[in-house]
Amino acid sequence: MTPHLFRPLKLGRFSLDHRVAMAPLTRSRAGQPGNVPTSMNVEYYRQRAGAALIITEATQISQQGQGYAWTPGIYTPEQVDAWRAVSGAVHAEGGRMFLQLWHVGRVSHPVFQPDGGLPVAPSAMPVPGKTFIVDDEGNGVWGDIPVSQALSVAGIREIVDDYRRAARNAMSAGMDGVEIHAGNGYLLDQFINSASNHRDDEYGGSIENRARLLLDVVEAVCDEVGAQNVAVRLTPMGRFMGMGDDTPEATFGYIVRRLDALNLAYLHLVEPAMVGTVKDNDVDPRWDAIIKQLRSEFRGVLMLAGGYDAATAEAALVSGRADIIAFGRPFIANPDLPVRLRDELPLNVADSSTFFGGGEVGYIDYPALV
Repeated sequence: MTPHLFRPLKLGRFSLDHRVAMAPLTRSRAGQPGNVPTSMNVEYYRQRAGAALIITEATQISQQGQGYAWTPGIYTPEQVDAWRAVSGAVHAEGGRMFLQLWHVGRVSHPVFQPDGGLPVAPSAMPVPGKTFIVDDEGNGVWGDIPVSQALSVAGIREIVDDYRRAARNAMSAGMDGVEIHAGNGYLLDQFINSASNHRDDEYGGSIENRARLLLDVVEAVCDEVGAQNVAVRLTPMGRFMGMGDDTPEATFGYIVRRLDALNLAYLHLVEPAMVGTVKDNDVDPRWDAIIKQLRSEFRGVLMLAGGYDAATAEAALVSGRADIIAFGRPFIANPDLPVRLRDELPLNVADSSTFFGGGEVGYIDYPALV
């Protein structure tokens, strides 16, 4: 039984019927050219409108912000119009959705960058990972990431403006809010973590300086669309794409206390149960203490994600560890996941070979029970 998963929840300006949210899931199926959502994307999200809240796949705020093939953007009029069709379909089914704002930073490739330039980052250094690019035959393949170029302060300020513009575009596209992606080894996370930020200016060194870009972005986005329509996703203790911090308790404690004062719609934390799409069997033993610390320091709605099933989600809610749980891969294969969890019905198993790229197979062809 999962009674706590199906209790109502007040989230920002919305009253949710239950607490089964859909986590952001990169699927690399935006239309080309232009990285524009298509009718297939509309159907994908419409099928999953029974989620308490849908958080869209990570959506780049600019061309510079792209790091993977066929991911959607929110910086051109065509993209805004296409996302409006998605939000309209979800709303017609009674659903709610926040669009996740994304800049990948160094996790990119010159094929995506303006004029074929190098990806940008807080500091220039190698990246321990690959990104999803298109080969000469038009196929998606995993390619090496080059050493990035360090951002200038002027370049950082341009990115803050890109976030502001993207948030405005998202609301124009009919979204109920935006989630700022500040985790998983992407740009804002790269600035936060001491392992990836070796700057000696106002955006590097101290915790306050390494958190500055995130807080500048949050301030700009809240100013543009209202704090009640803004959320932030963090991945404390995350190791994806070379992340790591010397003092995670202090670093993320400072960030969460600053965010707590803003009255955001929610804070989204990712449990370090996964590294990318692979289960992490070496979770830092400090994690339980850190999540308890952050839970105590954030008084608003706390969303958790990361390898949850019905039983562990219920336990997290009962214990007060979280207020709402975001499910990722279970939503890929089960468009009607909340109904299945509520009624204790069997779940379809996701086919990992169709996670990134492709067409309808493994995307909108998973059957619902009702």
